[in-house]
Amino acid sequence: MEPMNFTAANEDCNCYSYDARKLDESKNVHQDHVSAVLDIDYSPTGREFVTGSYDRTVRIFPYNGGHSREIYHTKRMQRVFCVKFSCDASYIISGSDDTNLRLWKAKASEQLGVVLPREKRKHEYHEAVKNRYKHLPEVKRIVRYRHLPKLIYKAGIQRRIMIDAAKRKEERRKAHSARGTVVTKPLRTRRIIKEVE
Repeated sequence: MEPMNFTAANEDCNCYSYDARKLDESKNVHQDHVSAVLDIDYSPTGREFVTGSYDRTVRIFPYNGGHSREIYHTKRMQRVFCVKFSCDASYIISGSDDTNLRLWKAKASEQLGVVLPREKRKHEYHEAVKNRYKHLPEVKRIVRYRHLPKLIYKAGIQRRIMIDAAKRKEERRKAHSARGTVVTKPLRTRRIIKEVE
């Protein structure tokens, strides 16, 4: 939908969205994976994209959000090497190392098949209630919760500990150095090595 915007997968577990007209920094950093991101595909609407990772998960990110809105995993699924959105943006196809293709719903709670008008109104009402009270901590916790395999959950905690430790180390180095000698680059520009014309 917006041909000047693109997203790049990286081995540092993040995805970086760029504007082709301004490549000196990324527009957004999408974080949540705990291992290298191997494939990305945008939905036909251009409002979200799906990523497949070496950590055996498939995640759906909003194009302007920093964290994933949905995560898919199964016990038998191995490293995910390719992901694709279907043409109507209602399904996701993933291919993994165990030589299987899997079909996922883009909206996990969406009802398939014929939906009666009464059911449609009910779903719209539930979405409106969730949207109205999404700022409350209890509702936010329920809406955001996704079950993770123990391995990925522990790896995520470990990754956060490492990032916090690196941040503390940088702050201490800056505090004990002469003013202006230690310059911290923001995460959006940290991965850019050089811009070539």
